[in-house]
Amino acid sequence: MDNPVKILSLVPYKFLPPDMGGQKGIAFFNRYLSRHTNLLCVTIKDNSQSATEGYTIKNILSNGSSRYFNPFYFFTLSNIIKEEKITHLIIEHPYYGWLGVLLKWFCKVKLIVHSHNIEALRFKSMGKWWWGVLWHYEKFTHQRANYNFFIQNNDKEYAITNFKLLPGSCTTITYGFEHNEVPSADQKHIARQLICKTHAIRETDRLLLFNGTLGYKPNLDALNTILDKINPVLLSATGFTYKIIICGNKLPTSYSGLIDFKEKNIVYAGFVDDINLYFKGCDIFINPVIDGGGIKTKLVEALGYDLSVDQYKKRRHRNSGRNYR
Repeated sequence: MDNPVKILSLVPYKFLPPDMGGQKGIAFFNRYLSRHTNLLCVTIKDNSQSATEGYTIKNILSNGSSRYFNPFYFFTLSNIIKEEKITHLIIEHPYYGWLGVLLKWFCKVKLIVHSHNIEALRFKSMGKWWWGVLWHYEKFTHQRANYNFFIQNNDKEYAITNFKLLPGSCTTITYGFEHNEVPSADQKHIARQLICKTHAIRETDRLLLFNGTLGYKPNLDALNTILDKINPVLLSATGFTYKIIICGNKLPTSYSGLIDFKEKNIVYAGFVDDINLYFKGCDIFINPVIDGGGIKTKLVEALGYDLSVDQYKKRRHRNSGRNYR
């Protein structure tokens, strides 16, 4: 092949090592894409260098918020594109749309936007007044891309209709996970025993799990729903013994009393090194997140571990609310 495909992945935030769903989405996407084509990743200094990812990582971007508006990155990336003979540029989310479009025009590369949700609608659901400005910028970015990847069909259909995209320029690449089969009964039992031992829980209790970054408002709102609405109902149920395990970092200091909530069947585990252990060992995953956008990656992970899920999502553009049980 005279001009082999060589991709530059531009990731402007921390994703290595991957801890949260969005980080895993990018890490897995790049890891497996690099097995099929040449891939180079330009990212922020905070990301860890890891030979196990299977592709070259250049920690060029600064960690500060000014990185999104730094015009000098155009020249830095232009040189990389020329030196590495890059043919395709992938940007995560629309935020580097201005940079991606300029590089497309001046460096003659194909531009791909990897969308994790309709970002403007996510901020609209969170009550941000400036969501409309972002919406038009997001539309601008997607319209000028050669190709657009969406994480679910509803987002793709929304973008085709409202951003006036050509259907042939859009495809759905869903969020995935790496294990090839659901855990065995023995693996689940071992995980359950370890969880109960770690948190001093009776093995006869039902284990209900919620996880998420608690500094993120939709997840914090979900935690409030658990504390104020779900748990009081469960406490009033006779003959039902359970513990709700909350996993996640960045808990606001005003919730410090959550650590002492065990008498109300709440166990705050904080940030855990291996969330997969909890997906394996718990009985039910609860996810009362009603704001935000895209697909709930924690829901996909829970289902991937054959974990029963109770999920509610309010109506958003073409979606209707659904319960998964």
